[in-house]
Amino acid sequence: MDSQSAPTILVGVDLGLPNFDSELEELGLLAQTAGLHPVARVVCKRRAPDAALFVGSGKAEEIRQLALQTGATEILFDQALSPGQQRNLERHMQMPVNDRTFLILEIFAQRARSHEGKLQVELARLQYLSTRLVRRWSHLERQRGGIGTRGGPGETQIELDRRMISENIKRTKERLSKVKRQRQTQRRQRERRDAFNISLIGYTNAGKSTLFNALVKARTYAADQLFATLDTTTRQLYLGEAGRSVSLSDTVGFIRDLPHGLVDAFQATLQEAIDADLLLHVVDAANPEFPEQIAQVQLVLKEIGAADIPQLLVFNKLDAIAEDAQPIRLDDFYDIEGLQTPRIFVSARTLAGMPTLRQKLAEIAKPEPDAPEDSPIHPDALGDEA
Repeated sequence: MDSQSAPTILVGVDLGLPNFDSELEELGLLAQTAGLHPVARVVCKRRAPDAALFVGSGKAEEIRQLALQTGATEILFDQALSPGQQRNLERHMQMPVNDRTFLILEIFAQRARSHEGKLQVELARLQYLSTRLVRRWSHLERQRGGIGTRGGPGETQIELDRRMISENIKRTKERLSKVKRQRQTQRRQRERRDAFNISLIGYTNAGKSTLFNALVKARTYAADQLFATLDTTTRQLYLGEAGRSVSLSDTVGFIRDLPHGLVDAFQATLQEAIDADLLLHVVDAANPEFPEQIAQVQLVLKEIGAADIPQLLVFNKLDAIAEDAQPIRLDDFYDIEGLQTPRIFVSARTLAGMPTLRQKLAEIAKPEPDAPEDSPIHPDALGDEA
């Protein structure tokens, strides 16, 4: 771990909701991805969040003492904090306190490379910051406005900052709208070429970019970390068995409790999934939590209006599955909300199962003899059980 990484305490509150991460494993991975260094983990149970401190005064003091003992310089909560709770916790802890939403925004800000990606992150951060002015500008209570200004202590500066953020949000939205229009033009051009569009989707770190590179021999950045890919990349994939090329897009990974601001801000990127003819849903088959990760992806698909698009499940990381748990065959079906969905087992790293995947893609993308090239998925391609 980088010696410059900030020592951080991770905090999770079990409110009795399903899928609580009792080990805070995902939060720890997110923290490390953002350049933080977790030094301690605190888990507690509550029937409901404390209105002032989220965890209550006793637990807050316990966390403060633990920070003093471990040398932690930041506290990170696995749940979203209200601006008031965040402000109160920081006053009590005498150090920065942040939540899962802020952490994901920070990672996205670090990773965005394209003009569009940076605009999307900027919009999400501005929207988040606009709710936090009450905390960020508490020092202005000691200041008065300049000559010719009116209002109470700090009021003028706070109002100016609110107006500035509001104007920045408006400008960023306008620039994003322009990018969306450009993308729509590009999509229409692909449609005129009778392109069959496939979008790679899946939980973050499932191996989408590695699979993308293996299929199209691209050089998209791929790493064993969360949110390695933020910007959509599209390449042509030739399927000889189908006698045609298809468009293959690699998209941002999904994650549990993805901040709604990011879902809204990333509509332009996720539009690739909405407009796809087929979703190649990549799953980390070696992760014991994969059923929950599939469920989380389905939730986001519903949120962006892509739940009805046909899916092909790609259970990746076949090489990492224990020997006694290896599949009997590389292609079968998996139940998603009562729908038998075709599944292929592959290893994007060793290329095991890739010929089977390409053959399946060719079956799906191959148009019916009497149908136009841009017709929907061939009905026989999904099998009798689909």
